[in-house]
Amino acid sequence: MSAALGFLSPKGRVLPIVTVLVIVIVLWYALAVFLNYNRVSEQLAGVNPDYSVSDLLKGTWSMERPVLPAPDQIAVDLWKSTAQLKVTSKRSLIYHTYITASATLVGFAFGALLGILLAAGIVHVQTLDRSLMPWIIASQTVPILAIAPMIIVILASVGVTGLVPKAIISMYLCFFPVAIGMVKGLRSPDPLQMDLMRTYNASQWQIFWKLRVPASVPFLFTSLKVAIAISLVGAIVGELPTGAEGGLGSRMLAGSYYGQMVQIWSCLVLASILGMIMVYSIAGVEWVTLRRSGERA
Repeated sequence: MSAALGFLSPKGRVLPIVTVLVIVIVLWYALAVFLNYNRVSEQLAGVNPDYSVSDLLKGTWSMERPVLPAPDQIAVDLWKSTAQLKVTSKRSLIYHTYITASATLVGFAFGALLGILLAAGIVHVQTLDRSLMPWIIASQTVPILAIAPMIIVILASVGVTGLVPKAIISMYLCFFPVAIGMVKGLRSPDPLQMDLMRTYNASQWQIFWKLRVPASVPFLFTSLKVAIAISLVGAIVGELPTGAEGGLGSRMLAGSYYGQMVQIWSCLVLASILGMIMVYSIAGVEWVTLRRSGERA
C-alpha cells in the first residue's frame, strides 16, 4: 500500500504525468476556442445574434472543419478510423500505421547497422576518423525535406518505389546518432583497462569484443532510442512527396488537400503513439540486456 501511495505521490511518476496532461488538455481547449472563434462567431451571428457563451464554446469545440480540433474530436476520429474499420481497409489508420511502421523498422535496422560499422571503422582506423567523421556530421546539415524528393525521384527512375525509398530516407536520418553514440561508447573504456588488455597480449579483435563492445552497450541503446524516433520521422517525410497511397504521411497530405484538420491531427497523435511504443520497446530490450549483463539490479 505504501509503495502504491509513493508511486502516486508528487515525487512518483504517475502524478506529474497526469498533471502535465491535464494542463495540456485545458490549454488545448482554450486554444481551440481562440483559433476557431472568428468562424464560429460569424456562423452563430447569422443564425442567432443573441448567442450565448455556451453556444460559442460548443461551436468552437465541434466545428466540422476547425482550424484546431478539440481533443475529444480527435479521440472520436481515432476511434472511428481504428476500431470501427477493418484493418485491411484503406480508410483505417491501422492499415496506414502498418505501412509507416514497416518503412521505419527497415530503415532503422539498416541505419543502426551502418552506424555501428562506421563507428567501428572510425575507432580503429585513424584515417577514417579524420576524413569520414566530418562528412558524417556535415551530412546532417542538409534538410531532409530537400533530400527526400531527390531520393524518391532518382529511385523511381530506376523502378524502385514503395517501401525502399522511405526506408533509405529513414536510414539516412537514423544512422547519425548511432554512429556518434557508438564512437563515444567504443572509446569509453578507461586507459588503464586498455593497458591491462595489452599487458595480457590481447589482440585488437579481443580488445574490441571483450572490452570496447561491453563498454559501449549503454551508449548504443541510448542512441537507438533516439534513432528509432528519427527513423519514424524519416518514414513519414518520405511519404509526403511521393503521393503514396498508404502511410500516415500520405493521410496527412490528403487531409491537408481537403482541409480535414481532424484527420491530420489523428495521424499526428497515432504517429506519436507509434513512436512511444517503439522507443519503449528499445528501452525494454535495454533493461533486459543490462540486467543480464549485471549492470542493472
